[in-house]
Amino acid sequence: MSLTARLADLGITLPDAPAPAANYVPFVVTGNTVYVSGQISNGPDGLITGRLGADMDVDAGAAAARSCALSLLAQVRAACDGNLDRLKRVVKLTGFVNSTADFTDQPKVINGASDFMVEALGDAGRHARSAVSAASLPLGVAVEIEGIFEIE
Repeated sequence: MSLTARLADLGITLPDAPAPAANYVPFVVTGNTVYVSGQISNGPDGLITGRLGADMDVDAGAAAARSCALSLLAQVRAACDGNLDRLKRVVKLTGFVNSTADFTDQPKVINGASDFMVEALGDAGRHARSAVSAASLPLGVAVEIEGIFEIE
């Protein structure tokens, strides 16, 4: 089954690829690798803001991370000229969590993105990963995730 069909079966509609907010490009393709710039947590109602360990719990943080994963795939689709079925695998995700100094569940938050990638792509969604804390993130968002992907 194609990735596009699998997403449709899961009831998932990818957003349009977000435009960059500063002087950078949203992705770079070199050979069969796509490097996607950090995607911030954003949902149908706008930015998903908050600080883990203060005003946001792990489940809400994981949902924010999932929203980043949707934007990552939207960027990969754009990098593949609209053909997401060219995506072969997720190579690595690096997740940043807006959290208090004593918050230690960053991996559980970024699982929201990792779990989604495996749900959407099966084994091709399994990836290397880092999950780190940040004292703050752009626009007060809860999560930002960048990714490396292999394409055909």
